[in-house]
Amino acid sequence: MAEKKRQAKKASSTRKEHSSKGQPAKEPPSRSSRDKGPSNIVGIGASAGGLEACERLLANMPLNTGMAFILVVHLDPTHASIMPELLQKSTKMKVLQVKDGMKVQPDSLYVIPPNKDLGILNGTLQLIDPSEAPGHRMPIDYFLRTLAEDQKERAICIILSGMGTDGTLGLRAIKGELGMVMTQEPRTAKYTGMPQSAMATGLVDYLLPPEKMADELIKYVKHANHELAPRIPALESKTADQFQKIFILLRSHTGHDFSSYKPTTIRRRIERRMNVHQIETLPNYVRYLQANPDEIEGLFKELLIGVTSFFRDPEAFEVLAKKILPQLLGEKRVKDPVRVWIPGCASGEEAYSVAIILRECMDELNRHFDVQIFATDIDPSAIDTSRAGVYPGSIALDVSPDRLKRFFVKENEHYRIKKDIREMVVFAVQNVIKDPPFTKLDLLCCRNLLIYLDSGMQKKLLPLFHYSLKPDGILFLGTSETIGEFMDLFLVVDKKWKVFRCKDSTVATKKMVEFPAMVSETNEGLTKDKKPVELRVAQMAEKVLLENFVPPSVIINERGEILYIHGRTGKYLEPAPGEASLNIFEMVREGLRLELPSAIRKVISQKREVSCKGLEIQYDGSFQTVNVTVRPVKEPEAMRGLIMVTFVDISTPEQVASAKKGRSPAKKPTSRIKQLEQELAYTRENLQSTIEELETSNEELRSTNEELHSTNEELQSANEEMESSKEELQSLNEELTTVNAELQSKNDELLEIYNDMRNLLNSIQVPTIFLDNDLCIKRFTEHATRTFNLIATDLGRPLGHIVSKLKYEKLIEDAHEVLNTLASREVEVETTDNQWYLMRILPYRTVDNIIDGVVVAFLDIHAQKMASERISQLDQRVKESRDFAENIVDTVREPLIVLDQELRVVSANRSFYNAFKVSSEETEGKYVYDLGSGQWDIPRLRELLEDIIPESRSFDNFEIAHEFPLIGHRKMVLNARRMAYEKAGQELILLAIQDVTQEKLAETSKQSQ
Repeated sequence: MAEKKRQAKKASSTRKEHSSKGQPAKEPPSRSSRDKGPSNIVGIGASAGGLEACERLLANMPLNTGMAFILVVHLDPTHASIMPELLQKSTKMKVLQVKDGMKVQPDSLYVIPPNKDLGILNGTLQLIDPSEAPGHRMPIDYFLRTLAEDQKERAICIILSGMGTDGTLGLRAIKGELGMVMTQEPRTAKYTGMPQSAMATGLVDYLLPPEKMADELIKYVKHANHELAPRIPALESKTADQFQKIFILLRSHTGHDFSSYKPTTIRRRIERRMNVHQIETLPNYVRYLQANPDEIEGLFKELLIGVTSFFRDPEAFEVLAKKILPQLLGEKRVKDPVRVWIPGCASGEEAYSVAIILRECMDELNRHFDVQIFATDIDPSAIDTSRAGVYPGSIALDVSPDRLKRFFVKENEHYRIKKDIREMVVFAVQNVIKDPPFTKLDLLCCRNLLIYLDSGMQKKLLPLFHYSLKPDGILFLGTSETIGEFMDLFLVVDKKWKVFRCKDSTVATKKMVEFPAMVSETNEGLTKDKKPVELRVAQMAEKVLLENFVPPSVIINERGEILYIHGRTGKYLEPAPGEASLNIFEMVREGLRLELPSAIRKVISQKREVSCKGLEIQYDGSFQTVNVTVRPVKEPEAMRGLIMVTFVDISTPEQVASAKKGRSPAKKPTSRIKQLEQELAYTRENLQSTIEELETSNEELRSTNEELHSTNEELQSANEEMESSKEELQSLNEELTTVNAELQSKNDELLEIYNDMRNLLNSIQVPTIFLDNDLCIKRFTEHATRTFNLIATDLGRPLGHIVSKLKYEKLIEDAHEVLNTLASREVEVETTDNQWYLMRILPYRTVDNIIDGVVVAFLDIHAQKMASERISQLDQRVKESRDFAENIVDTVREPLIVLDQELRVVSANRSFYNAFKVSSEETEGKYVYDLGSGQWDIPRLRELLEDIIPESRSFDNFEIAHEFPLIGHRKMVLNARRMAYEKAGQELILLAIQDVTQEKLAETSKQSQ
């Protein structure tokens, strides 16, 4: 873990609580005290296969839930993410990629960017540059921890498909703050690693497929945030009675009594279970517990939430490693053992943390001791987890790389504690409240356990801890705990991190310590007035005694504590010297001290009545023969487990005679000898019984040892099979890595193509809409808004539902026709703002040549349309001008001919055709020299056209005479002009011909007339 992350954890550790018993309850802030923000913040963790699961979740999530969603996924740090664009298709919520300092708003989805860690503080998202390599980062755990710390009971965690264990530690933190945890059902996940790791914690509230999560999430939030009335009313008598019923159900199911827990802790845990099941009242929840034994187990787990981690509060462990342990170990002899007790060890992280620090300290001092670490908890499943010593890869957030390498073995996505550290710790199921403690301890590490117990129980446990420690032993408490009024028992070593040294106050401790700590009275925290409870016990005891017509008797528990006395028992019991005590083992008179404890032990172990007859006790200067009967109490239910001891006096003949004479009988010397012989026989009997029990135990141990050897061989065989499977898995993993690399390459290629296509569509600025076979919108370019009123959330809607800007009503009909005929269609359309487009509808063909909809593209032809109209108008004018000019030319009497640069005839007027007896078909397009069978092949004309015209733009009044086959000899005057013709891109020659001969003939004819 990076240094700055460890520092951030240090800063936050004072606000966190850690114990196998859960976290301290804090009242939820009222809505009026909160900023107007999301009602709840939902942290979603996903990895491989998580995109599809998240889409299924969001597709069923309504828009106006009031919640905010933050998605943390494992992204490639070297590639840009398109996750927001992909998820926007599945939800109407705003989908945003997180930016630093972004305030969380309701009804929004935030997606983590690549190569960043994400945290949240006061509802504001913070991006953090990661310092760990990508393979060692746990971004989901990192975010969920900060979410739990920031949002407390309003934090919600959802774990979706993914490989590995990321998210496991984060969900523990969410549950520790009384948040809610939801996990994808593994059979619906593409990759089950993360969901199964979450399930293994036993803390998951809902196990659902993604499409069903939305409904349950909304129900939970609606119920949990309903604050019109408290879920559980104040602890009045009726409420306390309901709690008693719950405690009885828990004790019957689990064997553990939670009546000494703080009422607020119990109440908030029960409220959370009621929220999960949407139960409104406490009596209804009691009935639900009675009808559903699985819920009793769930509540038991809820009360024992083991929110812990390796080296929690790193500064505290630093003080232990640098300041406390070196001094403690330095004062010990090498042969002396080091004994440590860690009650409430939860899943074992704290126990292994102490073991690691001890190992490091011994290596540093170069002194090695026999270390015995006893780690206990009342949760058997937590002890099983501790014994396995296997933890998710996300512990890398709390354990330094050096310690991971030195004290752990990497197994796929998990870390296993090494054998030398594992063998330092002994795990056992133990209830510190009622089971015997470990003694002669050098270190007692009980961090954040006392804060969940009421003050009365704390006052009983602290002297017990003092009794368990050696003189100068170390008591290591949590940051929120204190030794209270027991300053005479402990010396403060470090006030900030709550490290205390045990004083040598054996006498004082003996007076205060009680074995065991648990009392039989009902929970002092739930009802301050004990008198009604004591009265009920007295009434029930009287009923039992009267039913059995008992003589002087006492009711005791299994620890020998006298709970009720009936009749005159002073003859058999007397107070022991010193501090007052009601323990029958200390009060019994001589003569009963051997038989009575043995009888009580037999009743406890065999659950049957035991009688001791003919016992002699000395009372008031005389001897009395007594029969003692010890029987277990089986009825009523509330007193089951208690023991009744009955004393019956037996009158011997000597006692009767003495009574008649009015004096006490003299004790014969032989009676004393007889008593000693009885005691000796009893001792021999006990010794023989003990020997037999020892031999039986040895036989059982030998049998157990053989079974262990057999089990060890089976485990060795299984280990070899696992090694073989591991090699196969490694080979398969290499193949999968290769396939993954190929897929990643293909993905990069597709992403590049996607970017190219996106830039292409944006660059050509062609409005384009992609429709599926139902003519619903699959996607569209940003320029498509020119023709339709489209927004991002219109994806998936039918195109016919979108308001169009086109003055064209047959688009849907044309699209259906294209789908049916697979023939493209083009139509010129005009928009309401008088813009013209060429609408082109084509079938959408996939790579596999499958028709999957249509593509509607709009080509902007407005400029061409306007230019075409202008050209049409100009052509009309030109045509009119040409017709006008041709009409003028045709009316000219002088022959005219137009030649191109190659001297081909372009056109001629009517006078030319008439004068030279030719037609237009014989003239146009012909060389001028080929006209009339070569009649215009005149040397003088060649000179004019080929020599003079190229050098000069015109010539005038050139006379030529030529014999024409059809019209005879003619004398003509030629005039020529070069003129530009822009349309053809060349110059033309206009040749005018004046027939002088014809004119003279006409003039002569006119004169003769």
